[in-house]
Amino acid sequence: MDTLNALLSGFAVALSLQNLLLGFVGVTLGTAVGVLPGVGPALTVALLLPATASFDPTGALIMFAGIYYGAMFGGSTTSILLNTPGESSTIVTAMEGNLMAKRGRAGPALATSAIGSFVAGTIATLLLTFVSPLAVDVALKFGPTEYFAVMVLAFVTVSAVLGASPARGLASLFLGLTIGLIGLDSQTGQARFTLGIPELLDGLDVVVVAVGLFAVGETLYVATYLNRSTDTVERMKGSIWMSKDDWKRSWKPWLRGTALGFPFGCIPAGGAEIPTFLSYAAEKKLSKHPEEFGQGAIEGVAGPEAANNASASGTLMPLLTLGLPTTATAAIILAAFQQYGLQPGPLLFDTQPELIWGLIASMYIGNVILLALNLPLVGLWVKLLTIPRPLLYAGILIFATLGAYGLRNSWFDLALLYGIGVIGFVMRRYDIPVAPVLVGMILGPLAEQQFRRALAISQGDLAIFVTQPISGAVLAVTALVVVVPPVWRRIARMRAAAIGHHNPA
Repeated sequence: MDTLNALLSGFAVALSLQNLLLGFVGVTLGTAVGVLPGVGPALTVALLLPATASFDPTGALIMFAGIYYGAMFGGSTTSILLNTPGESSTIVTAMEGNLMAKRGRAGPALATSAIGSFVAGTIATLLLTFVSPLAVDVALKFGPTEYFAVMVLAFVTVSAVLGASPARGLASLFLGLTIGLIGLDSQTGQARFTLGIPELLDGLDVVVVAVGLFAVGETLYVATYLNRSTDTVERMKGSIWMSKDDWKRSWKPWLRGTALGFPFGCIPAGGAEIPTFLSYAAEKKLSKHPEEFGQGAIEGVAGPEAANNASASGTLMPLLTLGLPTTATAAIILAAFQQYGLQPGPLLFDTQPELIWGLIASMYIGNVILLALNLPLVGLWVKLLTIPRPLLYAGILIFATLGAYGLRNSWFDLALLYGIGVIGFVMRRYDIPVAPVLVGMILGPLAEQQFRRALAISQGDLAIFVTQPISGAVLAVTALVVVVPPVWRRIARMRAAAIGHHNPA
């Protein structure tokens, strides 16, 4: 009952004229950036951080969340009509959806994608509503030892799973941890890694780093390497609506995709890619028409799209209840919380209930707006693909520059923006994930604080991290995350070699 009352008060916040307008702007902008290849929600939220510094935190975060799940809706349009996934999580949608479009069934592909996204988004938001208070109750029992262990798990999983290799992910994480150390030590007051530059005594501004890495670095990369690609948009033919048979073949994949997507969104570095591929494999196995897979099967669009959207809502649970980002966009939203002096976690449910429940309630409203925006206006979204890319990238760079300079009117921030942008470009060029930098930078100082508190409690005894049941279990899981995948791959290679040895032909 308490949860329902809190949710109703959240609707009162989300339905205020200002928040409703910001939510509408967020989901519309999210759909637009989801449609445009190379311009994802992480880049967009990073770009808007400086411009929204003076906004009311509740309204700004409602808009950022709208951009995040709106992009999940919009990404499917590009995948289906252009065969170019706007987001990595819509790769599977491109596989079957574009084939459906080529067969003249773009309408049903877009319809099952939009309705499936609505169904999955709504169910996942319901789960977020009722599971989050339970997670908060557990998190309130955490002390410094448990928090430090959970942060180590987040560091390792985000670094090991994002990107092409764990080594590159960890290198990116250590860069972020080093950046997080720059400035004055909170306990001793000594300067660390400031190189004698007075502007560095307060540390690097997380907004400037986020905009540099995600907006400047990504834009430089896309403009350099992806500007010569030519895209062919499939024309919309036939009815846009689903037939009775399409509905019959879609509703079960929607529910199965939701069941896969939400839990993966909740776990560190679960993301949306793994559940979408799992959903595709499950639908291929369970379908009564397996022969259509590879030629445009509607189940292959319905399930993965539902998994994609459910994971986006699931991502917000560890972010809101523990303050742990599990994706790049969640890391940027965490930076947004810090911009307003807020630290997501269990205490935020008590200190800022209007913000938290207003944000959750806005997701129900946003899903309805997205359903109304996406399908009837698909022709308008496709027109966005005709914007000349040089104009788009130039606009992003100008907006990023004005935003970073406007924070403190400082030339130093501007130099820092482009210096970090070049680092982001090099990282992108050599396939090093940039999200762990931000996670390390934001969570590093917090982890250091919890580590020091835990040692103060144990009088310097490091064994406290393994003798406490919860922190010991979390650190054991962390070790398994590091050890099991390479061992598993080695065993798989040995088995494959053994099979090849026994079957030389």
